[in-house]
Amino acid sequence: MKAVGYSKSLPIDDPEALLDLELPTPEPGPRDLRVSVKAISVNPVDFKVRKRAAPPAGEPKILGYDAAGVVEAVGAEVTLFKPGDEVFYAGSIQRPGTNAEQHLVDERIVGRKPKTLSFAQAAALPLTSITAWELLFDRLGVVPSKAFDPRTLLIVGGAGGVGSILIQLARRLTGLTIIATASRPETQAWCLDLGAHAVIDHSQPMKPQVEALKLPPVALIASLTGTEGHFAGLIDILAPQGKIGLIDDPATLNPMLLKPKSASLHWEAMFARSSYQTADMIAQHDLLDEIAGLIDTGVLRTTLDKTFGTITAANLKRAHALLESGTSIGKIVLEGWE
Repeated sequence: MKAVGYSKSLPIDDPEALLDLELPTPEPGPRDLRVSVKAISVNPVDFKVRKRAAPPAGEPKILGYDAAGVVEAVGAEVTLFKPGDEVFYAGSIQRPGTNAEQHLVDERIVGRKPKTLSFAQAAALPLTSITAWELLFDRLGVVPSKAFDPRTLLIVGGAGGVGSILIQLARRLTGLTIIATASRPETQAWCLDLGAHAVIDHSQPMKPQVEALKLPPVALIASLTGTEGHFAGLIDILAPQGKIGLIDDPATLNPMLLKPKSASLHWEAMFARSSYQTADMIAQHDLLDEIAGLIDTGVLRTTLDKTFGTITAANLKRAHALLESGTSIGKIVLEGWE
């Protein structure tokens, strides 16, 4: 089968940073689906792993944590899917990735592809949808309800992949007021179009901008990017007894800043369930099916922004470079094989 991978951790402009490969077709384990991958999307975790995780000598590493495709074969203990089913999922960071024609994935972290979306549109959604859903409902403890909620949710980095779905989930499924941050006119417009009540510029001091809006207290913060630089300012904005959730990788944080406000800090790592084979691992299957239903009923929409052609090393290098620049909006998708 065709695949794209790497054998050394190299800068993305190096000719060997990503390579087109031919590999054996894998055989599914007891709970595995073997999926014929039709489309993938690219996430910051892809380039972060590429930069820091060199595979053993002589062994290529396959990246990719989002896919939409068709089930081709199933393991002996599979009960949720059958060959021919159209699926979408975000895979596991412990296993070879989705940048391959044939991919193995545990059925408990796979959802049914939304019927109203193409494979490319569906591939944009899994990792960011799981991350946003778990952050909002599992980590920050928001209860889905359209009843008025007298709190404001501040989303730092609203135009990125996770922010783009988090804005929609919070606006469509809760009664929260939503402020997103974005620093360019095009990203600000994107956030408002997705449902943010207001947008502020995170490249400028945020507290005066928040105060000028005269909205309900910021009791919840989802810090999706730049947390290390923003942390003290975010705690200053956060209401007493508020909650802040993180997904990025700050080198240092001072948790003592939270103490005077009895505030709490929450981490979201969407690979935790699959990495540790948790008893509630199937929650991600249920979650993705829920997302598919919300898409098909028009409550949510895909966050696909750009398609970069077929799944090749050259096109994936372009996608990695754009993500590393920090200027992407929504999601980047690649579809089909040459």
